[in-house]
Amino acid sequence: MPREDHIEVEGTITEVYPNGQFLVDIGEGRKVKAYVSGKMRKFFIRIVLGDKVTVALSPYDLTKGRIVYRAR
Repeated sequence: MPREDHIEVEGTITEVYPNGQFLVDIGEGRKVKAYVSGKMRKFFIRIVLGDKVTVALSPYDLTKGRIVYRAR
């Protein structure tokens, strides 16, 4: 997936799954299964339940995404 070809939305972590996956509520009753991006994993940025995050969604499948930013 090219970097320019994604949709960024903000949401809240609602569930934590094993293997670094999360369920993110992006509003309006929509939930997205997302994983942590490589840079966040490289620099050990921890994500816990209730964090506000930015998720990059693929325009082809809006149910899966990549967490690219965690708000403070």
